Amino acid sequence: MRVTQSGLDLNLLIALDLLLEEGSVSGAARRMHLSEPAMSRTLGRIRKALGDPVLVRAGRVMVPTPHALTLRAEVRAVVERAQALFTPTGQLDLSTLSRTFTVLAHDAFGALYGSALLARAAAEAPGVRLRILADSHLDAPTLREGGADLEVGVIDSTAPEVRVEQLFEDRMLGVARPGHPLLTEGPVTPERFAAAPQLSVSRRGRMHGPIDTALARLGLTRTVSASTPTFLAALFMSLDSDLVGLANLRARPLTDALGLALFEIPLELPPLPFGLAWHPRHDADPAHAWLRERVRELMTAPTG
Repeated sequence: MRVTQSGLDLNLLIALDLLLEEGSVSGAARRMHLSEPAMSRTLGRIRKALGDPVLVRAGRVMVPTPHALTLRAEVRAVVERAQALFTPTGQLDLSTLSRTFTVLAHDAFGALYGSALLARAAAEAPGVRLRILADSHLDAPTLREGGADLEVGVIDSTAPEVRVEQLFEDRMLGVARPGHPLLTEGPVTPERFAAAPQLSVSRRGRMHGPIDTALARLGLTRTVSASTPTFLAALFMSLDSDLVGLANLRARPLTDALGLALFEIPLELPPLPFGLAWHPRHDADPAHAWLRERVRELMTAPTG
């Protein structure tokens, strides 16, 4: 965005940030308390300053241009730094906070913690909205590029520009329908476990993982009959078939609600390290710190 002789209107940065977040003129206008014609004129000024259309129509929606996508993280960072600059240290008026946070998480996160997190936000920061996105099958630098504010789950990123906070370790369990032959016709041994038809959960469609590595140490292999990218889909597939699935211990409320049976896997498996990840540009942002603390509280609360 060029600086002219008359100076730069920093409100254009705020408008650009909201336009990229909302993907619509009407949504950004509502957030800035402007009329749609006024926001359209603002978008015109931004386009002129950047020399780029910024948002273009694709069917019934508007999508950012490639150039706008490259600017999104930087624009968000500048707006957040400006907001932090004018917020007294340690003070944040949650009652007036207007923000949409994007959380990148496994679908089990929304099922287990989504309602409680929304309730906490409604009580403390009614102007906050949450957008929970599923993990992508692509290894995109989503946090760095501003596509998400926070990542939650088993964090496998080692990128130096990402902050990672480990919260707890969980363990992997097997899950099957009630009355499954594996659970009713004898003890669950490595041999019987390996012989049962199995279901993999992988956003990349992988059918090999730590289970196979542990079985290989015993000279055993298993048959993975299907793969699904979402945990909840896998639970329903296990419920209506003889497929054996996997679940972590903290997902027990979900398996119990469906009437599925959890069982110990007779293998030496690595722990599952659950945590948070975010870009360092959010470190000094009090609103982001509030989000991290609320997610941290929910995920580390004692389980029954």
